[in-house]
Amino acid sequence: MAAPRTARATPPRLLQRSRVREGRPFPLGATWDGLGVNFALYSAHATRVELCLFDARGREQERITLPEHTDEIWHGYLPDARPGQLYGYRVHGPYAPDAGHRFNPNKLLLDPYAKQIVGELKWAPHLFGYTVGHRDADLSFDRRDSAPYMPKAAVIDPAYTWGEDRRLHTPWDRTVIYEAHVRGLSMRHPAVPESARGTFSALKHDALIDHLRALGVTAVELLPIHAFVDDQHLLERGLRNYWGYNSIGFFAPHPRYLASHNIAEFKQMVAHLHRAGIEVLLDVVYNHTAEGNELGPTLSFKGIDNASYYRLADDRRYYINDTGTGNTFDLTNAGALRMVNDSLRYWASQMHVDGFRFDLATILGREPHGFDRSSGFLDAVGQDPQLAQVKLIAEPWDIGPGGYQVGNFPPGWSEWNDKFRDTMRAFWRSDAGQLPEFARRLTGSADLFDHRGRRPRASVNFVTAHDGFTLHDLVTYADKHNDANGEDNRDGHDHSLSANYGVEGETDDVAINTLRARQKRNLLATLLLSQGTPMLLAGDEFGHSQQGNNNAYCQDNPLTWLDWEAAWRGEGAALSAFVGRLARLRRDQPLLRSTRFLDGRFDERRGVRDIAWLAPDGNELSPGQWDDPNARAIMVRLDGRLDDAEAHAGARHVSLLLLVNASADAVDFAPPAIDGVPWRVLVDTANPDARGQLAPGATRTLVDRSLMLLVAEHDGRPAVQPPASEPDAG
Repeated sequence: MAAPRTARATPPRLLQRSRVREGRPFPLGATWDGLGVNFALYSAHATRVELCLFDARGREQERITLPEHTDEIWHGYLPDARPGQLYGYRVHGPYAPDAGHRFNPNKLLLDPYAKQIVGELKWAPHLFGYTVGHRDADLSFDRRDSAPYMPKAAVIDPAYTWGEDRRLHTPWDRTVIYEAHVRGLSMRHPAVPESARGTFSALKHDALIDHLRALGVTAVELLPIHAFVDDQHLLERGLRNYWGYNSIGFFAPHPRYLASHNIAEFKQMVAHLHRAGIEVLLDVVYNHTAEGNELGPTLSFKGIDNASYYRLADDRRYYINDTGTGNTFDLTNAGALRMVNDSLRYWASQMHVDGFRFDLATILGREPHGFDRSSGFLDAVGQDPQLAQVKLIAEPWDIGPGGYQVGNFPPGWSEWNDKFRDTMRAFWRSDAGQLPEFARRLTGSADLFDHRGRRPRASVNFVTAHDGFTLHDLVTYADKHNDANGEDNRDGHDHSLSANYGVEGETDDVAINTLRARQKRNLLATLLLSQGTPMLLAGDEFGHSQQGNNNAYCQDNPLTWLDWEAAWRGEGAALSAFVGRLARLRRDQPLLRSTRFLDGRFDERRGVRDIAWLAPDGNELSPGQWDDPNARAIMVRLDGRLDDAEAHAGARHVSLLLLVNASADAVDFAPPAIDGVPWRVLVDTANPDARGQLAPGATRTLVDRSLMLLVAEHDGRPAVQPPASEPDAG
């Protein structure tokens, strides 16, 4: 093992002396109290901590040793400090990579609790704790000062007048999520002032909010907005870390997203969206940081307390890499766990955020023995009275051992359901043997989530997301086309379950384009008519294309920026209107958003059977038909009462009938007759403008790969009589 090294950092040319008091260990971070600023930093293994103060031009003016060390927290109080003060830390301790310690006071470090970060990282060898290119690699020790190349933390004044703004608490069954990127959503919107495009200010603009409301969106889920780093190798290729899954500050909004350079801009955005009835969810990345592995830079956590913040291998020089990004945050450590929970509470309480989607959430629940639904993190969140009130969504997988955990998160959580995504793609592509899976996913994936009192809302259903093809590209390209990423098309998923229907890419062929348009409507209709919580990808509602790129993580340019002109003309406008109509149907028809799993049993109290599975001829689907790999057509009947809260004498029954034909041929359907009441057409993906009725006993032909939703309202006896025996609902 290499001998530990300790080095003195080169002091600034001008060293002033500021009045410093002992201060308090809590709260962590830099806290303005109206008279001065308390600074507190957690480090279990440091031997000394220096607070570095900078002027507005980023020049270091003063270094102050924090005078107190209480319960592993270093702290001090500066009565002369004010909001706007730029600062960073230099942390002293052993440089012993073989023991997991990488202290180097020559490196300026960002405060993990910084509420605002000013400036951007400038890549240079000075940022690394070791000497790049040295024969001993990361065992070497670099003495160059990194401060000129580092962004700085800024003290903030948290005061903000929220007025009557409150968290919306939109019920899960009424939630429709819209996954969007701050820049991608607004960079090409002509109604948004140019100075505001790509920032939080754009998202409070009436033109964008009106579009979301017309779509029926109830929650915007923003791709990572925590301060993040652009990788050096991307910048060298003229690219950026567009998606933002490379966090370095978990309390600070990304500087590039602030048009005003004031974090109040984020609060204003939230308040405007709330006033429009739209919740704000954040995609958060607590599983790793931008510091990479042992050869990565020293920017914050690595230099503050590497052994506490990161999961290290048995040879503690190296990192456990369950994220595929070089390092893994260690939430079995109390200091790291506290930081993550403090971050969540800050965004929920101070920034009025309504919920979080957790990237690679399996890591957050992984203990030394593996994933544990009663892990320290999951238990801490579950018992927190504030976090228990916000929406919690897990991406329930990572690349570590036992990393796939769909359905295994505890009550109170919802989860991205990739089985819904893959099943619906395969089903509408006419793959064989998909009918039973289609039925499970359509009805909320009870096989995954129906335990411990969990409800259908636990399944966050999606057909597309930021990672992968857009909806338009899903039906336009059979293969990925990621050459613009500069990785020889090796990156991105190779198994996308996509299809081009005859020609790879764009075409003038009318028949192919007609089928592609219908397939987009089929997938969108299936998404919004399924039980569970639907999530739309921004731009899918009007056919946004990334030209076949299914891994556009580094493309901060018109390839990923939404083309709003396309949204207002031709097929784009028609598709947007179609999505809005589907969302309104979902809102107005409680049968499409049940708060309990449908099981086909007869409900004596309501006098109905909640779901029935029918063959195209109108008869109950037989076991042989369920098992037929070539079966691609089905009718799904949902029944309930208009007064869903409490059945009473004279309450009218409502029946919905979903006709689905995923085969490559037309199919005749015979909707069951109900008391001479006609079926009324609500949705027809083959003819989106269709309305009208089906006479009792009439048949209806559905063209290849199409879907229809019908409704009937009627009086009297139960809509569906109890079966002689309970059916297998697939």
